[in-house]
Amino acid sequence: MTTNKIVFFDLDGTLMSHDKTILPSTKEALRALREKGVITVICTGRAPRMFRELIEDLEFDSYISMNGQHVVYEGKELFSNPMDKEILSELSMYAKGKGHGITYSNSEVFAVNEAKHPLVAGSLGRLKLEYPSVDEAIYSHSHVHQIQLYGNLEDIQPYMDRYQKDYVFIRWDENAVDMLPKGASKAVGILKVLEHLNIPVENSYAFGDGPNDFEMIECVGTGIAMGNAIPELKEKADLVTDTCSNDGIMKGLIACGLLKEEDFIE
Repeated sequence: MTTNKIVFFDLDGTLMSHDKTILPSTKEALRALREKGVITVICTGRAPRMFRELIEDLEFDSYISMNGQHVVYEGKELFSNPMDKEILSELSMYAKGKGHGITYSNSEVFAVNEAKHPLVAGSLGRLKLEYPSVDEAIYSHSHVHQIQLYGNLEDIQPYMDRYQKDYVFIRWDENAVDMLPKGASKAVGILKVLEHLNIPVENSYAFGDGPNDFEMIECVGTGIAMGNAIPELKEKADLVTDTCSNDGIMKGLIACGLLKEEDFIE
C-alpha cells in the first residue's frame, strides 16, 4: 500500500474565493503540495467543462465531478453513473409544462432546456458561468450524470415528492438544486480514487464548505471545513480553517501538517 498522501478540494467557497477567483496563496499551496509529491484532486458538484482550465492551470492529477457521478484520474475514467433516461424524459416534460428551468450535466456537455430562463441565468450568473447551449432532449442521445432544477421550494417540491425514493436533492443556490441518484456523493468518487491508487484512508484529506461536502469530509482521514462553511459541516470536520477569501486553503494545509510556513518563503 502506497504511503502517498492525497487532498480533495471542493471548488465554490473552498478552492475558489467568494469572487470565484483563486487566491495567490492557494496557487502557492498547490505548487508546494506538488513539490512534496502530494496528489491533488478537484472534488465538485460542477460538470467538468466548468473547470477544465483550472485542471490545466493548477496541474491537478484528477477530478471528481457532479457530486461523485463521474471520476477521472490522469485522463482515465474510473467511474461513471448516468441517470435513468426514462425518468429524465418524464421530469423534463413536466418541467416544460410548468415553465421550470433544467440544466443537464455530463462529462462533456452542460445544456439547458430553454433559452434565457431567468432563474437559470441568475443562478449561473452568481457562479460567473455562461448560459449553456439549449438541448432539451440531450438525455435521448447522451448520458446525463446530474441535473439542476431551478425554482423556489414550492416549485421543486413536486419533483422531490415524486422521485425522493431513488434520488437526492441538494440545494446550492437560492433558486437551484442538484438532483442525482440516491447513494451518489463525493465520498463515492473519493473511495474510487483511493482504491485505484491503493492509498489508505488515513492518508487522505478534504476541504469543503457546503451541504454536498458532508460525505466527503467524513470519509477521508482528515476533513477540513472552511471558515465560511455552514455550521453543520464545521461540527463534522476535524479542523476548521479560515475563509476561502482569507487564505483558508494555505492555513488549513499548514494546520493539518501537510505544509509548513517555510514552504511559502522564497
